[in-house]
Amino acid sequence: MAMTKKKRVLKEVRQIVMITIGAIIAAAGLEFFLVPNNILDGGVIGLSIIAAELTGMTMSLFLIILNLPFLYIGYRKIGTKFTIHTLYGVIVLSASTAYLHHFEPVTDDLFLATIIGAVILGTGVGLVIRTGGSLDGTEIIAILVSKKRPVSVGQFIMIINVFIFILAAFLVFSWETAMYSIITYYIAYKMIDIVVEGLEELKSVTIISDVPEEISDALIKQLGRGMTYIQGQGVFTGEPKKIIYTIVTRIELSTLRSIVEDIDPNALVAIENIADVSGSNFDKGPSH
Repeated sequence: MAMTKKKRVLKEVRQIVMITIGAIIAAAGLEFFLVPNNILDGGVIGLSIIAAELTGMTMSLFLIILNLPFLYIGYRKIGTKFTIHTLYGVIVLSASTAYLHHFEPVTDDLFLATIIGAVILGTGVGLVIRTGGSLDGTEIIAILVSKKRPVSVGQFIMIINVFIFILAAFLVFSWETAMYSIITYYIAYKMIDIVVEGLEELKSVTIISDVPEEISDALIKQLGRGMTYIQGQGVFTGEPKKIIYTIVTRIELSTLRSIVEDIDPNALVAIENIADVSGSNFDKGPSH
């Protein structure tokens, strides 16, 4: 059934609210911890910090100026909705950093500022990404490059950030600050993963056995998870096979292994990581 107009409006309002909250949280991480201690994040935020230090102008201004070319490319190549969400997020981030810049930093301890600032920044950025936007235009370029070159989005962003940290060490800050910035980037990156994908690690499991009905019955009773039979055929025997497919949490995985091994020690069990899942009996899903 198509989404009604009211539901579309409510969904859009929820997305705008989440982008607003995420951008404000990211700004708090920057202005209360990172920027006062000359610690950088990667991407446009890092370039904005460097530009502000070199020119004496506010970082909030550069956050908008440096993101504009990337937003234009995103509008042309990715889509209007994503670009509008990203533009809104950048504006809120810029306004929030300008306002919070007048407050005193929480700490001047480099280690604490690095760890806590990165966690807060990553949480904010993750909320925006989960909602379907971005606070950093370099991610747009990374997405486009990854489609045409044998390099992942993460690898491309890492290359850009290494260049930014070296640039900062030579132009404005020390090598010590650059190394703290690398730690900040890594922690923020991991926090983004946690916020976008969740703390719960999910596993997709494919089971090939000669007694699929017996295994599936036992798994349903023990785990209470939905399962699907995929119709297959043995290559050597030519006989039809029922392949079990299911999704479980990391905690449930050991129980699944034990049940399968007890019923059919020769069963093939293939396990893969899943970033996200929605529907069925999983109350999990993306916001966009």
